[in-house]
Order: sequence, then structure tokens, then C-alpha cells
Amino acid sequence: MSVRGRVSSLLPDFPWDTIASVKARAATHPGGIVDLSVGTPVDPVDPLIRAALGAAAAVPGYPATHGTPELRAAAVDALKRRYGITGLDPAAVLPAIGTKELIAGLPRLLGLGADDLVVIPEVAYPTYEVGALLAGTRIARADGLTQLGPRTPALLFVNSPSNPTGRVLGVDHLRKVVEFARERDVIVASDECYLGLAWEGRAVSILDPEVSDGDHTNLLAVHSLSKTSNLASYRAGFVAGDPALVAELLEVRKHAGMIVPFPIQAAMTAALSDDAHESQQRERYRARREVLRKALLAAGFRIDHSEAGLYLWSTRGEPCRTTLEWLADRGILAAPGDFYGPTGAEHVRIALTATDERIAAAAERLTAG
Repeated sequence: MSVRGRVSSLLPDFPWDTIASVKARAATHPGGIVDLSVGTPVDPVDPLIRAALGAAAAVPGYPATHGTPELRAAAVDALKRRYGITGLDPAAVLPAIGTKELIAGLPRLLGLGADDLVVIPEVAYPTYEVGALLAGTRIARADGLTQLGPRTPALLFVNSPSNPTGRVLGVDHLRKVVEFARERDVIVASDECYLGLAWEGRAVSILDPEVSDGDHTNLLAVHSLSKTSNLASYRAGFVAGDPALVAELLEVRKHAGMIVPFPIQAAMTAALSDDAHESQQRERYRARREVLRKALLAAGFRIDHSEAGLYLWSTRGEPCRTTLEWLADRGILAAPGDFYGPTGAEHVRIALTATDERIAAAAERLTAG
């Protein structure tokens, strides 16, 4: 295969491959590594969800790409109950094989190409850029609409609460985004995977009536069950919003066979119908956040934003790779801020996703000097 024919040649190096040596260094610590880099859940899947998965395991037929009516209804109810989103039609909900897959494919699924501009945040989850590269679009990084000047994007990604920074966009900011989208016929994809993990203040959806006035035209909200339901291994997410856009995504995905397995759909339905397990998991993260936050501040770090989400966006005022090595000498692995864009070059992303014992070990090492 020629290099020219390789899709991978369009993409940057896979970020996590670039910290293999630092990970090996952290792993030599006598107390073992504390991996706070990837942000993968470590707590058990709730028995209620596992039971729903098992009960559906014997079903032999093809699942529906659109998801079961029960799943879509559960998503609508959960979004209303948990986040105050109203006026959403169950037909405007579409399950996805994890939200990373959906985000990476979204520009192409929407038919974007070389003449189109995709806007991503200045410091951003790398998959937004990957999706644009795979579709062959132009890319701009911008946190404010004034940065775009006269340019009109085809697709604008917003991410609140943000990965990696934990920044929360307020109602006024999001309303301006919606107004801009309506004036210029721009599609807004709002990555809301951390919406249920606000620690300081309130995080709102792009679909919230305070933001959208109940009109979801050109708005898509992306949600994941990986975070507070611990379903990362299930690859369980969904997109909701503009009925016409969701119908278009559905039609393309039906042809491509992009279908969430039926047992996973059953598990998702159970997870979306139960708030007790979600509240329990959120409180686990709240406690871990407080332990790590205090330890990082005591160790001389500054924590920026981080009002929500599963990460503490931290800096020692030096290049992030230098900080990465400092942490590795203490057996702690974090994610370097340059993964997420040039303006993240002096920060590290420190995840809350480790057991209580590992979080306590990290705190002890940070404060030991």
C-alpha cells in the first residue's frame, strides 16, 4: 500500500504513544504507578445495568440502528430529569458506538469536505480535529465567535464542561453561539459528556430552553454513559437534537451498519432510567477531586478552570513535558496539555479516575516534597 493511500497519513501521531517512556518511568516507583492520564473508569458497573445486559444477551436478531423505543424514551426522560432539557422528540435521539466514534465521524456523516470549515476549541479533545482531518475539511481553533471574523463554518464544536480544562460555558455564551448559528446556518455540535459532573456552579446543555428557546434547529448534543455510569467498556453514547439532522445521521448510519448491539442498548436503557447509581458515582469523584485538588495546591501547582468534569487542569508554570517528568519521578502519570492544542503547552491534565487508594497514594507523593 502506498503512503498516499493510507488514511493514517492524514492524522497526527496517536497522542498516548508519545508518553510511553514517561509511563515506563512512573511505573518504576516502588509503590507502583498512579495512572491519572487517560481518564478511564475504575469503579464497578452497577448491578442494575449488568442485569439488563445479561437479560438481553440471548436475543439473536439484528438490533435497530435508531435504537429501541424504550432506549430513546429513557434518554429523553433522563435529559429532562437530570438537566432540564424539554421539547425533545424521542425520534431525535440516536445511539452511538461510543461518543468518540460519533465525533470522529460527524463531519463526514454530515457530508462536509474540502470547501467546509470546522471550528474546534483552542484547547480541545483531539478527536474534533481528527474528525475534520478524516473529512478533509479546513480547521480553525477559536473560543470566541469574534475570532472567526467574516468566516462562516459549516460545523462548530463546543465542549462544556470542557475536556481537558473543565471550563463551563454560561447561558449567555451559549445563547450567542446559537444566535450565530441561526444567522449563518451553522451546525453546532455540543459535546456534553461531562454535563453531569459540575462541581462549581451550573453546567447547561445547548438544548436547554434557556439557551435554545426550545428550538433545536441545527443543534446536536452529544452524551456519553462512560462517565457517571462507568460504561466506557460498553461503548455507549448517543446524540440528540435537531430532528432533521438526527434523521440524516440515522439514514447514513443504517447504510454503514453503525449499530449499537442490542444488549448494550438494554444496558443503556437501564442506566438512563436510574439516577441512584449516577449520583453515587458523582460523589465518588467529588471526594477524589477534593483530595487531589488540595494535594496539587500544596505541591505548588495552580489549577485553572476545572469547575466540572473528571480532570484538574494544572500547571507549574513550565513546559508540560517537564511537569510530566516531575510527576513520573513520583510514580504519577498525567496527560500533557500539548495533546489538546498549542495553548495547553504549560498544563497537564490530571484525572480523577483512579481508586480511592491510588488517589490517596498520589496525594501523599505530591505532598511529600
